[in-house]
Amino acid sequence: MSLDPEELKRKRTQRKAQRQAARRKLVTRLILAGVALLLCGVLILTLSLRGCSRQEDTPTEPVTGESTPAPATDPGETLPPNTEIHFAAAGDLNVTQRVVASGGAEYDYTETFQDVAFLLADADLATVNLEGNLCGSPYGSNGSAPQSMMTALKKAGVDMIQLANSYSINRGISGLLTTIEGVKQAGMEPVGVFRDQAEFDSKQGFSLFEIKGVRIAVVSFTKGMDGTTLPPGNESCVNVLYEDYNSTYQKVNKEKIQSVLESVQQQQPDITVALLHWGSEFNDTVSKSQKSICELLQENGVDAIIGTHPHYVQKIEFDPDAGTLVAYSLGDFIGDVPQAGSEYSVILNMEITKDNVSGEAAITGFSYTPIFTVTESNHPIRVLRIREAITAYESGYIEAVSQETYEAMKYALTRIEQRVAGE
Repeated sequence: MSLDPEELKRKRTQRKAQRQAARRKLVTRLILAGVALLLCGVLILTLSLRGCSRQEDTPTEPVTGESTPAPATDPGETLPPNTEIHFAAAGDLNVTQRVVASGGAEYDYTETFQDVAFLLADADLATVNLEGNLCGSPYGSNGSAPQSMMTALKKAGVDMIQLANSYSINRGISGLLTTIEGVKQAGMEPVGVFRDQAEFDSKQGFSLFEIKGVRIAVVSFTKGMDGTTLPPGNESCVNVLYEDYNSTYQKVNKEKIQSVLESVQQQQPDITVALLHWGSEFNDTVSKSQKSICELLQENGVDAIIGTHPHYVQKIEFDPDAGTLVAYSLGDFIGDVPQAGSEYSVILNMEITKDNVSGEAAITGFSYTPIFTVTESNHPIRVLRIREAITAYESGYIEAVSQETYEAMKYALTRIEQRVAGE
């Protein structure tokens, strides 16, 4: 698939022109403000000199008074040439009974995420796709997670939770509402879902973050919700990719997608990221429908597309000239799906650079860390970095993984590289 068609070039050129015009206006205002401050300084200095001259001619007692404050900003101060930020993304967090049980009797998930926490915490913005809900006990049953799991994710550095997925309305609209509230209570932003039409209208179907002066818009859509249908009057509670989202996934909902992205572009973000719950489970094939959606999103200003749902790692396409990235599927962040190949995945680290002179921003690179869901009888289920776990085993460290897991990790490392390359 071409990541830089002629139409995409034209639209990107138009976007650049709009951004540059806005930046020129800002620079003009700053220059005028600087000139005004300079003139004020000259005037104050002149009046001070005149006052001193008069005092020399007619000596008087010193008068105590307020000094003239210095300008709040230095007109000569300049921003660094570039601002670089990092966006981290992990795949599906599958809420199963075994995953819930990894927290023990106290539902403490510190050890579960401990080995990979810094990968998320070191990023400026981090996201995970929650394949579950927050609907109370019994936990693990029908995907319900304890609130402490959200607290652990927040402590691990996660900033937003993708909720537009198969579990969005697994417990109905009431379940969606409690899940949204639980995510917010933990201090994270739920993306892709909304309490009602009023909230959708208020947020215009997306979330906007500003980090170090870089504005990042995040949109999220799901292909469907495990065959369920949004109740009448609640059609805007979940962003969906297809009109026939409860059946065959054949008719892309272009009107809804374009409407949300038009609202995004009105805010003139520096970068737009789309988190998509799409594709087929346990399948490496990228469908024609997915490619069509990619083109639609890129034509409407999306810079990065990050996918979940297939449970497998799939290829990553990066075009440095266009500054775009497509990661079709990151795989499972954590879970115990029985299918081989779902136990390993990646945490993506996407580099975003903004030129503070031109005002332009682009995706300038990416890296990924291979991870593995370890399910050994002598340990609770946990997520480990593959390379580091292999090194620990070969060095004979205490608490190293078993030989069976070690061999599986070596295979996974090779397979991840192949999958990312699309082989």
